[in-house]
Amino acid sequence: QVQLVESGGGLVQAGGSLRLSCAASGRNFRTYAMGWFRQAPGKEREFVAAISRSGHMSYYADSVKGRFTISRDNAKNTVYLQMISLIPEDTAVYYCATSPSGYYYRGDLDEYNYWGQGTQVTVSS
Repeated sequence: QVQLVESGGGLVQAGGSLRLSCAASGRNFRTYAMGWFRQAPGKEREFVAAISRSGHMSYYADSVKGRFTISRDNAKNTVYLQMISLIPEDTAVYYCATSPSGYYYRGDLDEYNYWGQGTQVTVSS
């Protein structure tokens, strides 16, 4: 079993930046691809970004391409989401998740098995 704890959320003005972190427990972190998702009030949870086990491959939703960067440090059991040029539409609870699936890049929630509790990101206009 893997436990995930997100941190780094907060309130930021439009145009600002935040870096989210997701710390994983357990010894099998590097055997999972990782993803970031978000859920705004009244909306479904949506895919944001994903990264391969090695960290060499990354994938992004069109809405965040060029503004968000996912990375991981397997030695620290941590995955990051660097967010720049934030806009109010980025306001949501952000979740990290693990995927044992080779299809993690599709961003389908069903491909992810362990989830964190989420961290709130609020972007003011």
